[in-house]
Amino acid sequence: MASPNLFGEVTPVQDGFAFPVALSEKYRPRTIDGFAGLEKPKKILARLAANPMPSAWLFVGPSGCGKTTMALALAEAIPAEVHHIPSQNCNLETIERVRRTCQYVPMSGKRMHLVIVDEADRMSPAAQIALLSKLDATDSAPNTVWVFTCNETTGLEKRFLSRCHVLEFSSYGISGEATKLLERVWDAEGGAGERPNFGRMVKDAGNNLRDALMRLEVELMAC
Repeated sequence: MASPNLFGEVTPVQDGFAFPVALSEKYRPRTIDGFAGLEKPKKILARLAANPMPSAWLFVGPSGCGKTTMALALAEAIPAEVHHIPSQNCNLETIERVRRTCQYVPMSGKRMHLVIVDEADRMSPAAQIALLSKLDATDSAPNTVWVFTCNETTGLEKRFLSRCHVLEFSSYGISGEATKLLERVWDAEGGAGERPNFGRMVKDAGNNLRDALMRLEVELMAC
């Protein structure tokens, strides 16, 4: 039987076999308060989850700081039915299809719809213009939260930005918590021999926790 990870979650088992997953996925936080750092986003989104409202949000920050993962945690907290649109698929056809889907009642057990659009800064101008009416009262979907993620807002239309609550994600100040997480993961995953310099690992990763976990995974394989 598979054993739980640090968050009490169990690796998926099928036909008696546990399938390993990457550490960045295994230790991905599933709850809003489970993130390292990000105090302001956690506070704001916890309040949104407690009293969800149809709205549009733009999560802006460096790669690996947890923007998409936070959107999934928000959906879990609401709870909401998730519609995930990769940036390369965010075209007029997809936008209209998702908008029509969100017109209906969410699946059983869900309170709302939540649409995630990754790398929104790579959307075409046409896609951004098509979204304008979807994000205001003109053609908005009922009970729907839109979450767009991007590394920077360059390339995004001012009219699009004006319809979003912009929430800054920063890796500043997470190094201490990230270092402690790597220590716990090392012990939980049976790390042996000389312990790596976890703080240096986080620093070399630029406080990118996903990158740091991948570096740690390499060290564990070398044990």
